[in-house]
Amino acid sequence: MIKVSIVGATGYTGEQIIKILLRHKDAKIVSLTAKLDNEVYIDDEFPELKNLIHQKCYPFEKEKAISGADLIFLALPHTLSMKFSGYFLDKGLKVIDLSADYRLKDAEVYSRWYDCRHTDLGNIEKAVYGLPELYENEIKKADFVANPGCYPTSAILGLAPVLKEGLNSGSEIIIDSKTGIMGAGRKASLAFHFPECEGSVKAYRIGAHQHTPEMEQELSKIAGKNIKVLFTPHLIPMSRGILSTIYLTLKKEVSLGKIVELYSDFYKGKPFVRVYPQGKLPQTKDIRSNNFCDIGFAYDKATGKLVIISTVDNLLKGAAGQAVQNMNIMFGLEQTEGLI
Repeated sequence: MIKVSIVGATGYTGEQIIKILLRHKDAKIVSLTAKLDNEVYIDDEFPELKNLIHQKCYPFEKEKAISGADLIFLALPHTLSMKFSGYFLDKGLKVIDLSADYRLKDAEVYSRWYDCRHTDLGNIEKAVYGLPELYENEIKKADFVANPGCYPTSAILGLAPVLKEGLNSGSEIIIDSKTGIMGAGRKASLAFHFPECEGSVKAYRIGAHQHTPEMEQELSKIAGKNIKVLFTPHLIPMSRGILSTIYLTLKKEVSLGKIVELYSDFYKGKPFVRVYPQGKLPQTKDIRSNNFCDIGFAYDKATGKLVIISTVDNLLKGAAGQAVQNMNIMFGLEQTEGLI
């Protein structure tokens, strides 16, 4: 039985991890902590958990978070995890960090995009980028996993096979993504207040979103050359889900049948990627509240561009579900345990 601690248990991601672990036959929650003034019962914080778990969530203290755990999920805001990850690793625990603090391998790039100097340089290289479809073997041997961002998960999985095969012309890749409001987290903010979002779609952080260097880092590694992306995120009036529409120019025309075959072969044996047949395109309701990434395709002959549609639930495959998938791999379990 894996003994699990969740730091940041009162956020949306923490809640999702709890829900998954309650149906996980090989995991037990031994500690819940968060930024609190006083301890609370987690089912008072999230009433939908009543009769499922009646466990106290304590104000965060490093010692309290350990509490006999084998593994710690750090569901903390960016720039906070690097203050505590080293402590937990030094105590012999496995750590899965759901913030961006260890995703980028260049500390200067991190500092530039997150406007914060990285204070745990020694553990940046130790952290394995936790995208199971690409790094399963590395995750199996890891004590420290940096869980990918939600937008990068949809974009990287959508692009990996075609870049690995070298079919792109080398021109800039356009990634147009739409996300639900819960991706911004549980903290109150006017920009994500329902009356501000209802009935409206808006683009934000064009050319400045912090997930851009994460995408470029991993896509460049896959392609074996420098990849640049033009990434435009949009906020849409729904609670959860991401749909990424990706445009890239191919070196030559390739039939959609061949593209579907390429992706099906690439993701064979990967339980959480579903490749759609020619003529079918995924939509966000198909991945809502599950850990799948659904991918479909279209081809525009006039421009020679392949259009890839990639969808994930930003709270599950984009966060909590992928984190538990990584935990399963780290402990030699079936990837699907607790998730299907």
